[in-house]
Amino acid sequence: MTHVEFVDQTLRDGQQSLWGMRIRAGMAAAVAEDIDRTGFRTVDVTGSSMFECMMRYSREDPWEGLDLWRTWLPNAQLRAGSRSNCIAKFGLTPDSLMDLWIRTLTRHGIQSFWIYDCLYNMDQMRRLCQTVHDAGAEVVPAIMFGISPVHTDEWFAARVREMVSWGIVSAIYVEDAPGILAPERGATLIPALVDAAGDVPVELHCHNTVGVAPLNYLTGLRSGVRILHTASRPLANGPSLPSTEAMVENLRWLGHDHGLDTARLDPVALHFARVAAQEGWATGTPNEFSTFAYHHQLPGGMTGTLKAQLAQYGMEDRLTEVLEEVVRVREELGHPISATPFSQLMGIQAVLNIVTGDRYSMVPDEVIIYTLGHLGTPPAPIDPDVRDRVLSSPRAKEYLAWEPPQPSLKELRIQFGDARMSDEELLCRYLVPREDFEATRAAGKVSPTYVFRDAVASRQLIETALTMRRPTYVRVRRGDLDLTLRRSRTD
Repeated sequence: MTHVEFVDQTLRDGQQSLWGMRIRAGMAAAVAEDIDRTGFRTVDVTGSSMFECMMRYSREDPWEGLDLWRTWLPNAQLRAGSRSNCIAKFGLTPDSLMDLWIRTLTRHGIQSFWIYDCLYNMDQMRRLCQTVHDAGAEVVPAIMFGISPVHTDEWFAARVREMVSWGIVSAIYVEDAPGILAPERGATLIPALVDAAGDVPVELHCHNTVGVAPLNYLTGLRSGVRILHTASRPLANGPSLPSTEAMVENLRWLGHDHGLDTARLDPVALHFARVAAQEGWATGTPNEFSTFAYHHQLPGGMTGTLKAQLAQYGMEDRLTEVLEEVVRVREELGHPISATPFSQLMGIQAVLNIVTGDRYSMVPDEVIIYTLGHLGTPPAPIDPDVRDRVLSSPRAKEYLAWEPPQPSLKELRIQFGDARMSDEELLCRYLVPREDFEATRAAGKVSPTYVFRDAVASRQLIETALTMRRPTYVRVRRGDLDLTLRRSRTD
């Protein structure tokens, strides 16, 4: 019997994948104790993109929200994620601010960090991992999976060996963000990574975009992986990860032990199904298999973003054409791994190429910066013709002599208007425009509760409840109505 541990992604990647990071702090209040006491190895709760969204869309102070979650999850090891060189979506962040980001998160209760870099700037990753270690938190560098002629099993394994050699690594985090790790590739890649990690445990984080993530988890178990990333069922599947409920059932049939208090899973699932129903947000359902996903390699949420961008030009019907262009753009730009920020950069460039009808006639600044090598070295050389086209623009010429600035924290505080501002305020002002920060501040305290407006269960909630693993029921009471729907114990 093998003991398997779980990293819970309900509050972070689950809602990021399905709800666009629109979760508000109080939405977790009613079930935080259940999450805290389920027995997860780690609970992933935040990242810089969540901070942005909480201020832009929910007008909530993300530090205050994080403090609430820390209070409600006293027993859980809380985790945050960060790119090695940026806490905003695009561009580069000064080292001084990267280090402040880590130190401030640890002060607010974060005890574990996964650190990633889709171009594998190993020196930069090591530098930030050392900052995490010095702050007293767990260091978990990431292997971000992608498919290209460059990204062989040995290529990835060599990066794992280098990470382990740093001597400060608690685990290796393997992420398939687009959900395109085919089972046959997983059967060779995962054992290679486990072998390269040696005594350092490997975590597996696979999105279920094309429905094969659970198979890769089983391959991982056979290969020595003992830590799986999952989410509560309403926030699992589709572009998200496998559900905790399904994986513990799989482990039971395979004779493995997990140590989770499974009685706490259903209340969490029912609660978030009800939140989704009230807010009009999606809940996860398994997707049909798509061969096309292996070509464009975009994370599931990106296709919706591209469709919205095309809608601005009345070109929604050209989504497939844009996705085909993404394939071409990725190859021309040297096969960067398709996760933040490169999934967005490739998608935006593909849209511009299609909308203008003149490829690379319009190029975002971030693509120019990437082409100049400021984000790191591409896995493969950039197509020479594309490179010449990108760098021939007047805007590109402005960047030819540019070097990423490295201001001190004092200089940054002065830049944002107050040499005495707190670390928390400085980081928030860096992440969002002034109007979003001021609107968030004007909104006042973060609500520690979430109120359901209607006591009548929705059809979605009922369907979720009646598909739970154990016998359960839904009771609906309103006025003279008192209705109980119960699943048969013989099902």
